Amino acid sequence: MAQINNFQEQESLTSLTERHKSILDILQLQGSVSVSDLAERLDVSEVTIRKDLSSLEKQNKLYRTHGRAIPISPYIGDRHTPPPPPPRHINEKEKQFVLEKRAIGKAAVKLVNEHDSILMASGTSILYAAKELVDKKNITVISASVSASSLLSQNKDIDVVQLGGIVRESSVSVVGSFAEDMLKYFNCNLLLMGADGVDIEFGVTTTNMMEANLNRMMMNTSQQTVLLVDSSKFGKKGFSKICDVGEIDHIITDDKIPQMYLESLQDMGIEVTVVPISK
Repeated sequence: MAQINNFQEQESLTSLTERHKSILDILQLQGSVSVSDLAERLDVSEVTIRKDLSSLEKQNKLYRTHGRAIPISPYIGDRHTPPPPPPRHINEKEKQFVLEKRAIGKAAVKLVNEHDSILMASGTSILYAAKELVDKKNITVISASVSASSLLSQNKDIDVVQLGGIVRESSVSVVGSFAEDMLKYFNCNLLLMGADGVDIEFGVTTTNMMEANLNRMMMNTSQQTVLLVDSSKFGKKGFSKICDVGEIDHIITDDKIPQMYLESLQDMGIEVTVVPISK
């Protein structure tokens, strides 16, 4: 009897380990999965799946939200499952996902034509776009990013308008009523905007509410909004909402975007440009 019990315990442990591995494999592939879907695919009860997800969440291997599981916590800076502290200054952030941001910036610049008037928000993806934009001629750039303005002003063929206001130390960009008031006097072809998080249900977010408000006003000033985000931003939520995902016209990201998000964006009628990343 003892041998039978030991065998059953070993078999149960093996089954549990394999099921946990299957759950993580599915998450890696899809980016998100519901409890009911996992129960059906793994041929176990939803109660069993909820126990599995709870166990995996305690190991910081996934995050549970609204009857679903996702690979990471969607909340930027979440206190329950904190990731390594994100770099605070833009100079440090600029060193993250370099290949992705450079490729995204190059793709974004292809949308800019001669005599265009474009808005540039803030963030490292915008700074990489500015580096690619610096050789353009006969365009006007209105920028919230002090770093981008400084870079672009080196080209005498680009007219640069730096928005005024409070300069945020972490992003070296402006926010506040002065910047918002200036936007009332402009009408632009294109807005290039970054974000800290993109969640299909909650929307496009950033960690600063003043920046979010300025970005909303930039969207109202522009005929088209293009969101530049690397794939790590999908499934995350920042503190302050900029807009619903459906309000974005065009998203440029890299080829590591979860397939679920890519299909959802395309189903919403959003143009998505996926740039390949060199290995």
